[in-house]
Amino acid sequence: MRIGAHVSTSGGISKAVGRGVEIGCETVQIFGSAPQAWAFKPVPDSEIEAFRREAAEAGMERVYLHAIYLINLGAPDAARLEKGIQSLTNYMTLAAAIGAEGVIFHPGSHKGAGFEAILPQVVDSVSKVLENSPEGPYLAVENMAGMGQHIGARLDELGQIIQGVDNPRLRVCLDTQHTFAAGYDLTTGQGIENMIAEFDDAIGLSRLAAVHANDSKRPCGSGVDRHDNIGEGFIGEDGFATIMGHPAFANVPFFLEVPGFEGNGPDHQNVEILKAIRSRVGLEA
Repeated sequence: MRIGAHVSTSGGISKAVGRGVEIGCETVQIFGSAPQAWAFKPVPDSEIEAFRREAAEAGMERVYLHAIYLINLGAPDAARLEKGIQSLTNYMTLAAAIGAEGVIFHPGSHKGAGFEAILPQVVDSVSKVLENSPEGPYLAVENMAGMGQHIGARLDELGQIIQGVDNPRLRVCLDTQHTFAAGYDLTTGQGIENMIAEFDDAIGLSRLAAVHANDSKRPCGSGVDRHDNIGEGFIGEDGFATIMGHPAFANVPFFLEVPGFEGNGPDHQNVEILKAIRSRVGLEA
C-alpha cells in the first residue's frame, strides 16, 4: 500500500516528484494540464525524461494522472462530449509516455436525463478513449458523491459502465469521501464489508485501481462533495483504520486530495497520519 497525494506540476511535471518527496509521498497524482481548461499542450520530451528519472530515483511507482474537471461523458452537446473524449485520450497518451499506471477521471452528470438514458453514450465514449490510447495505462473511472445529477455515485452504475465497455483496462478509483457521501458507511467493519461486497458484486475487486483518501466535512449520505483532512471529518482516523485494514485495499495506492492543515492542499501531516494508520493495521509500503 503506497501512500501519496495530488501534487502541483507548476514549472513542469518533473517538479511534482520533488514536491511529493518533500511531504513524504511514496507515489503521486498529478494533472497533465490546467484542470479547468480544455487546452492541452504536449509535454516536452525533456520533461517526460526528467519525470521518469526523478520518479525512478525517488522510488515512486504507481503514479496516476487526474483528468481535467471539464469532462462530462453524459453531456448532451456533441462538441463538448468530443472534447472530453479527446482530452482523456491525450491524458492516456501522456500517461504512457511518463510511465504512469493510469488516468483517473470523473464521469460527469446526466443533466437530468437519468443514468439509463446516457449509459450507452458513456460506454461508447469510454470505448473510444481506450481504442485510441496507447497500450499500458489503465483508465480509472471515479465514483462520485451524488451531488446534483452525478453519474456513478452508486457502485452498480459503475458496474454497468464496466460491463458495457468490457475492456480489462477500465478500472475504478474509489474516493472515500464520495463513497461516504453517497451513503456507504465506512466507519464500521460491517459498513466496509457491505460496501466491499457490493463493489465485488457490481464491479469486481480486481478492478480497484486506486483510492482517493479524503475525510468528509459532511455526514454519511449527505450527497455533498466536501473533503476534509484525515481525522478532522466524519470518517475519522478510526474509520480510515477500518478502511485500510480491509484486505481489499492492501495493495492499492492511496492518494490524498485534502485541504491541508494550513489550507495549502495535501501536506506532510496528512501523509504521516495515513502512514501511522497503515502501521497500526499492520501494513507496509
